[in-house]
Amino acid sequence: MLGNVVTGCSVLAPAGMLVELASGLDVSIRTAGLLVTFGAIVLCIGSPLTAWLTSRIDRRILLTATIGALAVTNFASAFASDYASLMAIRLVMLGIGVLYTPQAAGTAALIVPEEKRGGTIAYIFLGWSLAAAVGLPAITFIASRHGWQAVYAVIGAMSCFSLLLLAWRLPRGLMGAPVDLKTWAAIGRNPMILLLLLITTLQMSGQFVVFTYMGPLLARLTGAGPDPIALVFAAYGVCGVIGTAVASRIVDSWGAWKTSMLFMSVLLTGLCGWALSAGIYPLMAVSVAIWGIGFASTNSMQQVRLVDAAPALASASVSLNTSVLYVGQAIGSAIGGFLYARDLLYASGYVATAFVVMAVTTVILTRPKKAIR
Repeated sequence: MLGNVVTGCSVLAPAGMLVELASGLDVSIRTAGLLVTFGAIVLCIGSPLTAWLTSRIDRRILLTATIGALAVTNFASAFASDYASLMAIRLVMLGIGVLYTPQAAGTAALIVPEEKRGGTIAYIFLGWSLAAAVGLPAITFIASRHGWQAVYAVIGAMSCFSLLLLAWRLPRGLMGAPVDLKTWAAIGRNPMILLLLLITTLQMSGQFVVFTYMGPLLARLTGAGPDPIALVFAAYGVCGVIGTAVASRIVDSWGAWKTSMLFMSVLLTGLCGWALSAGIYPLMAVSVAIWGIGFASTNSMQQVRLVDAAPALASASVSLNTSVLYVGQAIGSAIGGFLYARDLLYASGYVATAFVVMAVTTVILTRPKKAIR
């Protein structure tokens, strides 16, 4: 779970300090936002590829090596001299870091009994909620006072701590099911898995239309400074922790579909509130908090549903879900950058909402006919 905090902070960091990156590297805010877009492209390509290449490696070795690489690349980012260097380091960072989240979920499935699998995977994904709850506000706070370089140094130090805990506590000899071409073919023939992957793509695309540029959007629409923006990020993340905690408690009794539908609806409510209240800081902050309840819990439920849909394919399907999650980030951040660069600030909320409406519609289509799960 702590490794997911590190991974989440590494992935999300630019979104929390776009203004400082743009100023410090002498580029536009939209260009700074490309750190998210291009990083997401590397992540979406790398997830299934690395799942295939590393499927026969001991999970303890794999997870500790991945976090070690994140430590090195975050420290290197702190010393980047220009935008091109930072972009190159980030692409390497995420090309390796893409391993962590899906393999952590797959490793959990090897450790716990089946009846506790849903809650455990949701708990591990809580790390992403904490990255938003604690990480993003801290990133905004540190960057506004000490510069973006200090942010990368702090994430590097966190990575070292996570590496030590993994090496100390994770059992040896954990091996997942090997991933080969037959595995990918089996996924391609499974309609439920394909629909679940579509849901992930649509809901992440919608969120990142707004999320990537949330700080600059709040500044432009409401005149908010760094501290009010950090407060909104904190509300988003804290509510994400709450949502994930609730999801992990109810999923084993409610079932993954019902739980997913609940939190996807909450997510949609929050984005609708953002779109309708654009320009009014208190209402936008409340809308982000509602949105936050749904964001991480929805993603964790997607992983649970994929594992339930085909347990034998879980290692590959969860890594592919991570891949399309980043496809969504790339699509959403590209659209968000296009709208921001053209001063279509109010339109971004409505575009985001449209994507999530399509995602909710697809969730409805995946409702099990007989079982609640």
